Amino acid sequence: MMNLYSGTTDPFSHRCRIVLFEKGMDFEVIDVDLYNKPEDIAVINPYNRVPVLVDRDLVLYESNIINEYIDERFPHPQLMPPDPIMRARARQLLHTFEHELFSHIEALEANQKGVDKTRAHVRDHLVQLAPIFTKQKFMLGEEFSMLDVAIAPLLWRLEHYGIELPKTAAPLMKYAERIFSRQGFIDALTPSEKVMRR
Repeated sequence: MMNLYSGTTDPFSHRCRIVLFEKGMDFEVIDVDLYNKPEDIAVINPYNRVPVLVDRDLVLYESNIINEYIDERFPHPQLMPPDPIMRARARQLLHTFEHELFSHIEALEANQKGVDKTRAHVRDHLVQLAPIFTKQKFMLGEEFSMLDVAIAPLLWRLEHYGIELPKTAAPLMKYAERIFSRQGFIDALTPSEKVMRR
């Protein structure tokens, strides 16, 4: 059985939980207190961070790597596009999300100095995505994919991070509601995450 060491409020762990629940497979989530991590996390992940997936003698860290492994090992439903060109585009977009959006999570969570500038940066990047959803249901078209999984934890936490989207982002928020209503997303929420959004 796969074990996922997962932070109860960590957006990166949240991604992995979504994929596991979307796949409907046999796994165990081991909740990790991010402020009081057990020593074995540092032993299995040299960066001493979650999420960490342990599948027999395989140990993986970094949410996108974990999620691609799960997707390849359990291909139904497939979350990465089967076509190599679309898959490359998806990976490129995942990289953009990491660089432009998720690299700011730490600053948002710590509410560091200059956080207003960070909030504005994240907000502006999200607003740029809104027009996509006037034409399609999900990030890559009509099918839910790994890109939707990747961005969902951030969209869920906007209020928590103090990010307000303008009215022009309405298509993005409708898209977010579509993700939030999926059973896999609902099942993946921890009690601590449920209270992040009213």
